[in-house]
Amino acid sequence: MALTLPQGLALPGRLTARPSLLAAATVLLVCVPTGDKDVTAAVHVTAADLASLALVATMALGLLRGRLPALNRTVCVLFGAVVSSAAVATVHSIDPLASATGFVRLVQVFVLVPAAVLCSLRDRRDQQLVLGSLVLAALVQGVVGVKQFLTGTGASYTGQPIRAIGTFGALDIMAMSTVVCFGLLAALALALGERGPGGNRRLRIGCWAVAGFLTFPLAVSFSRGSWIACAVAAAVLLLRADARLAIRGAVLTAALAVVLVGGLGLGGSGVTNRLSSIGAVSDTPDQSVTDRYDLWGTAGRIWQDHPVTGAGPKAFQQLRDSHAPLRLSSGSDAADSQIGFTREPLLSPHNMYFLVLSEQGLVGVLAYLALFLTLLVNCLRRVGNPAAGPRLAALGLLVWVLVDFLYADIGGTTTVLTSVILGLAARTALPGPNAGEANQT
Repeated sequence: MALTLPQGLALPGRLTARPSLLAAATVLLVCVPTGDKDVTAAVHVTAADLASLALVATMALGLLRGRLPALNRTVCVLFGAVVSSAAVATVHSIDPLASATGFVRLVQVFVLVPAAVLCSLRDRRDQQLVLGSLVLAALVQGVVGVKQFLTGTGASYTGQPIRAIGTFGALDIMAMSTVVCFGLLAALALALGERGPGGNRRLRIGCWAVAGFLTFPLAVSFSRGSWIACAVAAAVLLLRADARLAIRGAVLTAALAVVLVGGLGLGGSGVTNRLSSIGAVSDTPDQSVTDRYDLWGTAGRIWQDHPVTGAGPKAFQQLRDSHAPLRLSSGSDAADSQIGFTREPLLSPHNMYFLVLSEQGLVGVLAYLALFLTLLVNCLRRVGNPAAGPRLAALGLLVWVLVDFLYADIGGTTTVLTSVILGLAARTALPGPNAGEANQT
């Protein structure tokens, strides 16, 4: 029996009929500049965070009114396992009070917002709306990033202010490349989904053009991690859609890179040097790579002391110095025209899997791996042939996140986008029994 709310709590008609508008707003509000605020602070609420909380509240009210579709039981079990593992780790934490804020953040990022996004995606139009917002956000950041590179107004890279950072600033150096990757993959998937006699030719051409443009701001972000994750995700997309197209795409991309970087000099020697450094991560790694290796080892040693339930959320930064080798840097350099030169402390292992292992132990790792692998396997199974654009996009975006988690973790302005992507992936991988049906409002 549905619960009747007081008249004053009635939801706005448009949001009730199309709550995915709030999911799209969450994506677009990521572009709102944060100035010189430290996005790694313990408490840092952005406009996108507020929009995501509004989405959660809207879905909660919809649940009370009995207007939400039934969720897949597997989704409920997986989300419940993540909440339970974080709660157990918090209770057994070395500092439960400090871990409480980490628990809230983990539940927001990996459970509440993904579940709200999942519930808001009631049909294909909702999925396209959220994917379109990812593309639009990427275009905004891409245009700003290109301007920064061409005019020398970006973050410092090899002593020159040429690194594209979009509207995020040097304190959130990876944010622009993350947003651009998401838009690029969404555009690529939508283009692939419009192939065939029933596809929209104009949409297909437009999406190919967007994807092609976004490769340039991604290149001048000089983010090796984003390049690797994007290449893997794009390869999965192309192989799942058409293996022959994947081969042609690889050849075309290589030829384009030679022309743009080698022939026209776009990106200069920075892109070439950055690419060559990827192959040196095991032989002669630079300081940033060495620091990551040391941080991973530190997380492993913390886990050995707390193997089952971990040291607790937010505990890594407290235990880092007592478990890290002496050669670990005190922080990473950051500089741009707004903040000048500063050093950002290394407060996480820069690997989501090691972060969970050290802070939530084996219980947490099993819960998160169960969620990630279930979503990945079911997305691969449900893409279909011919592949639908939104399903392909969910697969590609999820692959990007899982690869990126090998050398990054949550934190910064774009963290909420991870939640949106998990919701998109859950919608494709584990739709409810009445998914795709129009709900009565």
